[in-house]
Amino acid sequence: MLLTEPRLITNFRHALIRMESFMAGASLLLLLGLVFGQVLARNFFNTGIPNAEILSRYMVLYVVFFGAVLAVESSKHIRIDVVAACMKPENIRRLQPPLYLISSILCGVMTWAAIRFWYDDWQHVAEHERWSSVLALITPFGFFLLSLHFLMGALFSPARAETEAEAEP
Repeated sequence: MLLTEPRLITNFRHALIRMESFMAGASLLLLLGLVFGQVLARNFFNTGIPNAEILSRYMVLYVVFFGAVLAVESSKHIRIDVVAACMKPENIRRLQPPLYLISSILCGVMTWAAIRFWYDDWQHVAEHERWSSVLALITPFGFFLLSLHFLMGALFSPARAETEAEAEP
């Protein structure tokens, strides 16, 4: 039986990828503009942009998480291929869905831990620094997106559909 991705999931996935691509690009442009502005302000005007260092640290996290999500979606993420070098391609394709499921579960655990860490930070942060805690939401949100993309890859991957098609008599 050939497993196909439902139309609703396909549309959701495409919309998610468009949003993530936009956010990755916008975050990178904002980071570059912020750092360039900070360099100009320091070198030419002997001043700086208030909180530029804090903002740039969070912008790096935004770029990393949205870039990682896009890498997972296009199967260009970092893998440990020591075992894969000794395996046949069809066995590697069969292993992809369970490995993606494990990755989804691990990212889900990291999401939960990041939410707990963020909430604890929110409870104890000074009132005038709450804006940085709002920016820190990228960590649990980024792990959630990674978990979601790994899960969709495990359930609706082309490799899984090919494997099931080969198993049919």
